[in-house]
Amino acid sequence: MNDRFSLLFFPKGNSISKDGKVSIYLRITVNGKRSELSIQRKIDPSKWNSIAGRMIGNNEEAYGINRYINAISAKIYKIQEKFLIEDKPFTSLMIKNTFLNKNSARKTLLKIFYEHNNQIEKLVGKNYSSGCFKRYERTCNHLKNYIQKEYHLNDIFVQDVDLKFINGFEYFLKTEITANQNTITKYLTNFKKIIRIAYANDWITKDPFFLWKAKWKTVEREFLSEWEVQKIIEKDVNISRLELVRDIFIFSCFTGLAYSDVKKLSSNDIVIGMDGERWIKTKRTKTDTRSNIPILPIADAIIDKYKSHPDIINSKCLIPVLSNQKMNAYLKEIADVCGITKNLTFHLARHTFATSITLSNGVPIESVSKMLGHKSLKTTQHYAKILDRKVSDDMKALRKRLKFNQQDIGNTSN
Repeated sequence: MNDRFSLLFFPKGNSISKDGKVSIYLRITVNGKRSELSIQRKIDPSKWNSIAGRMIGNNEEAYGINRYINAISAKIYKIQEKFLIEDKPFTSLMIKNTFLNKNSARKTLLKIFYEHNNQIEKLVGKNYSSGCFKRYERTCNHLKNYIQKEYHLNDIFVQDVDLKFINGFEYFLKTEITANQNTITKYLTNFKKIIRIAYANDWITKDPFFLWKAKWKTVEREFLSEWEVQKIIEKDVNISRLELVRDIFIFSCFTGLAYSDVKKLSSNDIVIGMDGERWIKTKRTKTDTRSNIPILPIADAIIDKYKSHPDIINSKCLIPVLSNQKMNAYLKEIADVCGITKNLTFHLARHTFATSITLSNGVPIESVSKMLGHKSLKTTQHYAKILDRKVSDDMKALRKRLKFNQQDIGNTSN
């Protein structure tokens, strides 16, 4: 350990008293990073020796202030020495907080997480979605269970979190909970944010996630082909609840809206665009980003079909949406009657809009990204990769069907 450590006492003239005195401050510097505090003493700036960092004079006032400064210096150096003896890394803020008897120098991991989650909860609906808050809560609960199981403690100091702790938590998630690799990685990235907060506040001296690499597994997202979408549209459904679910699903196939966004869609979200056509302009519940979607004829027909529905007449809602659980259960029935073997879920409609409805029909990826409300074009590009895979599969099938013999090319004379 080779920490550059220094103390500097100086008058700070940001607040001058009636008698012309200013407060004396202490600056603690560790490896170039500073922390300052007032020592609760004041002095006439003209009586200060900036080189010695002491008051000039042999009177009682100078003697008292200099003795007080020496006592503070001795205490600070003793705190630094304790860190060195225990071979623990430290920052200027940690030295300052230890001197002031503040416990932030020894913050605990779960306490930081609880404070973070309390702030997120208060911002739900403003800067964060309820789903985001719940994901942080689940991460915190998994960490709590891990600490109790592996360390037999209710919490640990954030300074004790290292790469071994992180890898142990990842192994705990893989063996103790039912979740796929991407879900586990999301828990770890949530945990990483808490550590970054601790690092930014100087509660820890290094980021234990520095050498950790997120492991994401590529997921091949299913979507319906145009033929399958048409099959669902044309299917004669005699049960009213299935007809409603079918219509809502098809509405999502032609707008790209997720379940939560369809459910909260109101008449206020329908506007006339610059092209004179009706548009949906709304904010996504998940990311709070704006989606701007021209309404295609099929989606418009579904809105018109339900404008006289009892649940719509006395509300601003556009479509009478059932619960997500019921929607997905009834979609399984619709898949059966339509002879579709894919796992039909409501979210599949959003993937279908991105692939079969838009990208496959030549809509530029930038436009699709804007309609889906993606923050990054990289997210939308995933759907383009799916289509590339489909092109590859189609060409493989074509190769098998073609009867041409390439050997004839080589045998052709000039």
